[in-house]
Amino acid sequence: PPLATPGLEHLTPIDMTDYNLIFGAVLLFNIAVTFRASSYYRKYFPSEEDNTSEDVQDDSEEPTPLLGESGEATTNNSNKEGGGGDDDVEKGQSKKINSAASDTAATIRHSQLLRKYLVVYLLAALSDWLQGPYVYALYDAYGYSQHDIAVLFVAGFGSSMVFGSFVGGMADQCGRRKFVILFSVIYALSCMTKHFKNFQILMIGRLLGGVATSLLFSVFEAWLIGAHANAGVMSHLGKSFSMAQYGNSIVAIIAGQIANRAANYAEFKPTSEDSGFYTGGYLGPFDVSLVALVACGLLGATLWEENYGKSEDDDGEKATKSSASGALKNAFTATIRSPDILSCGIISSLFEGSMYIFVFMWTPALTTLAKEEMGDSFEGLPFGIIFSTFMVCCMAGSSIFSIAMEKLKPEQLAVTVFGVAALAFAMVVFSTNATSTFLAMNLFEVCVGMYFPSMGTMKGMIVPEDKRAAIYNLFRIPLNFIVLFSLLTDLSPKTSFTLCGTMMVIATFLQIKLRSRRLNA
Repeated sequence: PPLATPGLEHLTPIDMTDYNLIFGAVLLFNIAVTFRASSYYRKYFPSEEDNTSEDVQDDSEEPTPLLGESGEATTNNSNKEGGGGDDDVEKGQSKKINSAASDTAATIRHSQLLRKYLVVYLLAALSDWLQGPYVYALYDAYGYSQHDIAVLFVAGFGSSMVFGSFVGGMADQCGRRKFVILFSVIYALSCMTKHFKNFQILMIGRLLGGVATSLLFSVFEAWLIGAHANAGVMSHLGKSFSMAQYGNSIVAIIAGQIANRAANYAEFKPTSEDSGFYTGGYLGPFDVSLVALVACGLLGATLWEENYGKSEDDDGEKATKSSASGALKNAFTATIRSPDILSCGIISSLFEGSMYIFVFMWTPALTTLAKEEMGDSFEGLPFGIIFSTFMVCCMAGSSIFSIAMEKLKPEQLAVTVFGVAALAFAMVVFSTNATSTFLAMNLFEVCVGMYFPSMGTMKGMIVPEDKRAAIYNLFRIPLNFIVLFSLLTDLSPKTSFTLCGTMMVIATFLQIKLRSRRLNA
């Protein structure tokens, strides 16, 4: 067949965006950085520190350590009448051996903890990714106007902003595992309401979905940090967030394929002529999501241990319970009084608000540019390839975070993340063709992949454990204001991305101040 497409003779290869080529290049880049971040790289290309560690292990093989009743290492060296220098050497070796044993035990505990967390968390993420692309399409298939659909979306974000503020404090007091199970129940009920062509029932579903979203983005993370503290593996927290973000990106790609097949599996129709209960079509992804939520709740109840918000003076006991409004007030007071907590909240709202605006606007932005380039020959964008490219960039970002953490603290790395994100939005705003715009968008997605483990690690060190879930939900209040503003105003893609770039510049300066306070403390 001819290589030239009729109507596109006037375009050079540079003018046309080859999304498959960009996806392939991004995929290769992701494979490279993922290998660099893995233990296999350190195995085949050990650093000087790794070699030193191996030398210490080799030197400590003789004498063989034994653990006495007190748990301290002893040796089988029978010649104990030597000089004090020998005793010093033995003590030094014992310390190295105990340190190595402690590190190994911590690594094992962390691996076990991470497996338990990822199984439950990734099922929750899967349920959310399955629904996202089909909510608007389902409402549209029911025949609702754009205004009615906008009202439903605003209700969902409003519910997350209002009710989410209270459920976080309740989770800290009543137990985070219980609220993970509650998340599964609430989100499952929200999925069930989608089968009814009834505005009031759909509204209830949106309200339930808003509460579930608040729990998804607060309680899971709060449980993970609490579990790390209880297991004594807080030094591994950054790796956990990096793995969770990497897995989340993989799940997003898989969810897109599953949801597409589920949506085309059966015809969208009511169960009878006069029935308002529908099945098939765009409801398929919500049914699959329901199954994932049931599995998430059951595995959470089975695999996870309960943990609570504890203050430093609780001595292992649960904190005194107060009302939901009291927990919210305490969380608000703690946030206002701590510059570091307040900065975390503002920065996270600015970045995640920009991320949501990006989600709303990237489609019309790329579509407009592609139409200008291709004219009447435009037949649509390859949304599946574009979305997969974005997710692979997120995966690459999480791997880059793991590599950077070998040398940098998260407070330092975050400055670069926000600065590069601001640059990416500037490139989107001033770009005049689809290729450069798409590349700039991919650069922002790499920043997204780096942001979540960076911010998760910082919040894990800054936010007090006894108010963690409550404060995390407070952080979402300004975020939801930003999202509602973008939904209720008719901003053009260029104006929206300019707003995003401005927010990233502000976030960069706030992060610089936060870094200075944290590193100089």
